[in-house]
Amino acid sequence: MDTLPDALIWDILSRISRTEDRNSLSLACKRLLELENEQRLFLRVGCGLNPANKALNTLCNRFPNLMKVEIVYSGWMSKLGKQLDDQGLLALSNSCPSLADLTLSHCTFITDAGIGYLGSCSVLSSLKLIFTPRITGCGILSVVVGCKNLSVLHLIRCLNISSAGWLEYLGKLEKIQYLVIKNCRAIGEGDLVKLGYSWRNLKLLQFEVDANYRYMKLYDRIAVDRWQKQLIPCVNIKELSLINCIIMPGRGLACVLDKCSNLEKIHLDMCVGLRDADIVGLSQSSKGLRSISLRVPSDFSVPLLISNRLTLTDESLKALAENCPKLESVRISFADGEFPSLSSFTLGGILYLIRSCPVRELSLDHVYSFNDDGMEDLCSACCLESLELVRCQEISDEGLQLVAQFPRLSVLRLSKCLGVSDDGFKPLVGSNKLDLLVVEDCPQVSERGIHRVARNVSFKQDLSWMY
Repeated sequence: MDTLPDALIWDILSRISRTEDRNSLSLACKRLLELENEQRLFLRVGCGLNPANKALNTLCNRFPNLMKVEIVYSGWMSKLGKQLDDQGLLALSNSCPSLADLTLSHCTFITDAGIGYLGSCSVLSSLKLIFTPRITGCGILSVVVGCKNLSVLHLIRCLNISSAGWLEYLGKLEKIQYLVIKNCRAIGEGDLVKLGYSWRNLKLLQFEVDANYRYMKLYDRIAVDRWQKQLIPCVNIKELSLINCIIMPGRGLACVLDKCSNLEKIHLDMCVGLRDADIVGLSQSSKGLRSISLRVPSDFSVPLLISNRLTLTDESLKALAENCPKLESVRISFADGEFPSLSSFTLGGILYLIRSCPVRELSLDHVYSFNDDGMEDLCSACCLESLELVRCQEISDEGLQLVAQFPRLSVLRLSKCLGVSDDGFKPLVGSNKLDLLVVEDCPQVSERGIHRVARNVSFKQDLSWMY
């Protein structure tokens, strides 16, 4: 080993990915230990760090070139010892000059003072905070001001972080590209307009509202009317996910949907107030759209915008079919409690979309309008490779048997479908048509009944959902 050049040993170490193997190798000799310490770029620690601050300081001194650090206290209990606190983050910021990516998960001892130390990490470009309840908007502002190259920011269940100050400052830097805000109760849809010109650089936006918290509050039309218009185009967004959001015509997020000219993937889940006009505008501007997921709320989900029609119609599906020639993944779902008469998409509208676009993946959840006739029409879907049916109660064995005639289908998933039984799978037994079959919680289907239906079979039966 003494005669081998450092470059060769570095190359050998770079080919060993498992942390356990690298740790074992570093014990072989002092030279390997030193070189492995220099090459270690990633560190993940958590409940086993005790005493936390001292142990982290030791690790940072041992691995001087760390670029990515994850500190995860999920499942922590007091008997495991004190968590890492503000002094631990001070040691991290002082000892890791190359730190570019930091994740803090369930770090309940860290406050604004601790997160403020990260402002000295000049190369920090990615920060992910998951349930850090003592951090507020002031702490985030100190990071944003100090870390001018911050391009990735995730805030998940950070209950005390408001939008005051930091969101506007982040927008002025025009560096943010990946922004994820989920269940941060003090940040609303109307606050996102503060990003200003940074909308032009965003590549991914995921925004989720804590629905249970919102519905407990008085959230009237006057509050929504105060939202500003979003005028700056979102030309670089490729992925957009909005969950439990309010879509107010002409304001807030409604202004975003028709400005994403390079959008490839969109997920709209329980977005109250979403109209056909929003989907039409989206389809006309996002002609490169490849994936769309729509979960439509019940008419009774939220009384907020009751004067607006809450359900989408076939007009939306027609617009997608005519304007998005690259669409290959479609998921349509209705919220629990939706009545069959209120299902806004008809069988004709769904099939028109499937026939017009090269759809390879189709998922339907709680779509009452989809029945055996729909399965028969899918026999002509030459691109369809994966089909998922969840709580589609109008599908019977007669429709299921048609799967044998689907030209390219290789993956089939069924969940909570009451109308199918073992008989529906008989034409597929031993046919080797399917690569994967997943059956979950279908009361009339047995594990024996799907034996040899596909190369790989997964079966689960839990009927508690019925009671």
